[in-house]
Amino acid sequence: MTLPVSPRIDCHIHAIDPARFPYSADTPYRPSGQEIAPAAQLIRVFDAFDIRHALVVATNTGYGSDSRILLDTLQQGGGRFRGVAVVENDVDISELERLKAAGVIGVAFNVPFHGADYYLRAAALLEKLTSLGLFLQIQVEQDQLLDLLPLIDKSNVRLVFDHCGRPSVGQGLQGKAFQALLAIGRERDAHVKLSGYYKFSQQPHPYQDAWPFITALVEAFTLDRCVWGSDYPFLRAPERLDYGPLLAVLTQLFPDPGDQHRLLWRTPARLLGFDGGTDQAR
Repeated sequence: MTLPVSPRIDCHIHAIDPARFPYSADTPYRPSGQEIAPAAQLIRVFDAFDIRHALVVATNTGYGSDSRILLDTLQQGGGRFRGVAVVENDVDISELERLKAAGVIGVAFNVPFHGADYYLRAAALLEKLTSLGLFLQIQVEQDQLLDLLPLIDKSNVRLVFDHCGRPSVGQGLQGKAFQALLAIGRERDAHVKLSGYYKFSQQPHPYQDAWPFITALVEAFTLDRCVWGSDYPFLRAPERLDYGPLLAVLTQLFPDPGDQHRLLWRTPARLLGFDGGTDQAR
């Protein structure tokens, strides 16, 4: 197993700690076992794999718009992490300012969890994000992106797409939603995470049926707007996943060390606001 060049930045992780931060009573899923990942464990894993920085993404599962665990993890990271929060659509701008001051740089839309209709009247939220320089992180699957296009087409908010857009492998590269995502990559200042292969692949590791989609995304977005994320600790994964083998897939997809450096350091450092030291870290 060959790992890509280091140091590295992981742009999609979750903090899960029910011992210190109990789940909400109405959560539909309660992560357990190897899905538990308190901040101290995250730091140990990242030290082992030379992950210098990471983007901590709040989960609808377990916590919803309760940001306490997110903010605690950012604090424990001592400046090592940035955060993406889950908020209510009518959140006050003062709350967004508070989150931003604590290290939050974006807000997540989880369309597979809530459905598209939940977000269609969130234009005012997108205006607040734009005014504060926060990005909108969007997770969709199958054709859900098509339902969101009227909303995001009317907004100048910066966009970050989770997990390759979770395309339909059965529809192939010509699927309407995937083509819409590629068009956004060509036409807007948007980023995409080359992550979450197990969420849409129909094959086991190394998820080779996902590779043509990754290639198409890199062509549309370029490596200056593509980042990588592990999705650790792999909530609801259909099979056992391990951090090292998942990271090693990148050496097959991107054999050139220069491309690995762009994907794993230069581009995410700029997106997450860790520009200082970008060149020196290589």
